[in-house]
Amino acid sequence: MNVDNLKQKLIAAARAAQPNDRVPYAFEKRVMARLAEARADLLGAWSHALWRAAISCVAIMLLVGAWSFLSDGSMDDVVGDNSSRDFAQEFEQTLLVSADSTADSSW
Repeated sequence: MNVDNLKQKLIAAARAAQPNDRVPYAFEKRVMARLAEARADLLGAWSHALWRAAISCVAIMLLVGAWSFLSDGSMDDVVGDNSSRDFAQEFEQTLLVSADSTADSSW
């Protein structure tokens, strides 16, 4: 089969067919119904996107949690003197420093 010959025949057939100016019956109603469906499904699209984001965030959380659980503590030498402190104590102190700084400011 000759592809160029087939292409020429298809182009000639398309040029021979005159376009029709007549609009199909109830075309406008069908278009407006499709637009209403798309507008109503906007909430579904948002919920789908948020669930996908939540799933990826949970996967990242599990990976980082497994990495921190399985790490052997080789970063203790890099940290220095603070390596003996507990993470919970450091976290609490960080939160209390920010709370104390806001309590000291007066109007």
